[in-house]
Amino acid sequence: MLTTVGNSSLVAEKFGTGPTEVVALHGWGRSGADFATILAPHNGLALHLPGFGPAPEPPTAWSSADYAREIAQALEGMGPLVVVGHSFGGRIAVRLAAAHPHLVSHVVLTGVPLTRVSGPSTPKLGFRIAKALHRVNILPDQAMESARQKYGSLDYRKASGVMREILVRVIAEDYLDDASRVSCPVTMVWGEGDKPAPLAAAKRALEFFPQATLRVVSGAEHLLEGTLEQEVASAVADALRN
Repeated sequence: MLTTVGNSSLVAEKFGTGPTEVVALHGWGRSGADFATILAPHNGLALHLPGFGPAPEPPTAWSSADYAREIAQALEGMGPLVVVGHSFGGRIAVRLAAAHPHLVSHVVLTGVPLTRVSGPSTPKLGFRIAKALHRVNILPDQAMESARQKYGSLDYRKASGVMREILVRVIAEDYLDDASRVSCPVTMVWGEGDKPAPLAAAKRALEFFPQATLRVVSGAEHLLEGTLEQEVASAVADALRN
């Protein structure tokens, strides 16, 4: 059932009939529907983050901290809650737990790019040339967009306007300082073969959280499906019992 969150305009899928116990934050290009199976047994909210699913785009290019601030305002008076975040939603969950600890009792993270384990990749030569020509007004906007579509990632190519600005902004963010300020327990559930958020980066981030455990799911990758979905559901249930 689609509902608004607190007194805000944020929208979410509501599960259960009792007071909210768990809030789920989905990945980039996804929606709250990703958490239907995980939240079905609980009293929870699976947010449709602004700019995804039925939720309108933010008015400006928000950072993950901006998303966290808006969500914190909407959840005020509901906490403390278990917060589960996948990928982009996990970035927001870490910001939320670090800045608003009274709202969060436990964080469950999966497939979250919290830090880099290698330097950023160098853009292709063709794209670098196109950007240089566009910068001095030799290459028109339409041709520059064609270059972005040719050389950009799938998420980048699909995004436009403010959502593309948000994507570029959050990709450059690092979360280890925030991780060190998360005072509640953290359960990290990781696909062994996750490529967008490599296991090596999860292991590095593990060292920064004051209270964290890592569960590695053999054969799983990035998306919330199969054994990864089952293990995240198990971690959420465990967090609610504790």
